Amino acid sequence: MTRNEYTIQELLKRDVYVGDTKVGVIIGERNHPNIDRVRSMRICVESDIADEFMRKPAEMAPLSKELVHNIMDDGSVKLSKSMRELQRRWRNTVRIDENLYAPDEMEDRAVQDNQGDELGVIVGLLKKKRTYRGVVVETRPSVRRDFGLPEKINIPISAFAKTRESLDEVVLSRTISKLLTLPSYIQINDPNFIDEDE
Repeated sequence: MTRNEYTIQELLKRDVYVGDTKVGVIIGERNHPNIDRVRSMRICVESDIADEFMRKPAEMAPLSKELVHNIMDDGSVKLSKSMRELQRRWRNTVRIDENLYAPDEMEDRAVQDNQGDELGVIVGLLKKKRTYRGVVVETRPSVRRDFGLPEKINIPISAFAKTRESLDEVVLSRTISKLLTLPSYIQINDPNFIDEDE
C-alpha cells in the first residue's frame, strides 16, 4: 500500500513516529468540502517534542500527508522524513490560539468577527521576515458596502482569537469596526508593506 492510499479513517488516533521517537497522535484533519485541498492532518504533539522542536511549544500542529511513509505492524504511523524536516515545516505555519496551522489549512476558511458576522474568505497569506504576519481576505459584498472596504484586505494574524474546526472558520477577537482601527491592521494594509511570498 502506498502512502497516498491512506485515508484519515485509517490513520485516526494512531501514534506517529520518526524513527524510534514518538512525535504525537493523529487527531483528524480539516473539514473541507474539496478533499483534494486537504493536504495536512492535525496531530496532538508530545510535550517534550514541542519543547525541543518548536520555537514556542504548541499542543496541536499540522502533519503533511506526504510525510506518511507507512503503517507499521504495531499500528503506529512511520514518517518518511527526519525531525529536522518536521521542525522546518512547523516553522512555516500560522499560530492561532496556541495551535499551529499549515498554510493549506488556512486558505478558503471563512473569517468571522466576534459577533458572528462574516467578513469574507481567506485567499492568501502574507509573510515578512520568514514569518506569516497576516492573511488576504476577499471581502463579502455586504461588508464592502457597509464599511467602505475594497474587494481584498489584509488581516494581521494577531487579530484572530480562535478557529472553529467543524465550520472551517477563523474568528476575530473583536468586531469588524474595531479591527479596522487596529494599528497592526493599518500597517499590514499599507501599500509599503512587503509580502515576501510575492
